[in-house]
Amino acid sequence: MHPGPPPVPQAPLQPPGLYAGLPPRPVYREPHSITAGTVISGLAASTLWLILFGSLGGDLVSYAWWTILAAVTAWLVAVVLTLVGDRGVALGVACASGLGLSLALGLVAVRWIDTANFPLW
Repeated sequence: MHPGPPPVPQAPLQPPGLYAGLPPRPVYREPHSITAGTVISGLAASTLWLILFGSLGGDLVSYAWWTILAAVTAWLVAVVLTLVGDRGVALGVACASGLGLSLALGLVAVRWIDTANFPLW
């Protein structure tokens, strides 16, 4: 009985393409990835913050000034969170405070248009 020819060693399969012989490309991972949960928690915290500060005002003028103060402090917190904390929470805080400030200044604009007198001075 003749065992037959010896098996031929096969070359390893190469992936098709121009960079077949190069090592695989590195994969960069975000150290603090932004998730929906962190953004929602930032939105909720900033909304509560704006509601608490806005409720201190008794009229439109004091409501607007309290909301401006709350939005500026929230943006400062968002900057700090962006640099050293969780960027998802910072995104939520910045979005909610911007929306709350837009709402307050929209009410000021409506009063200004209605009375032709700028209410914040």
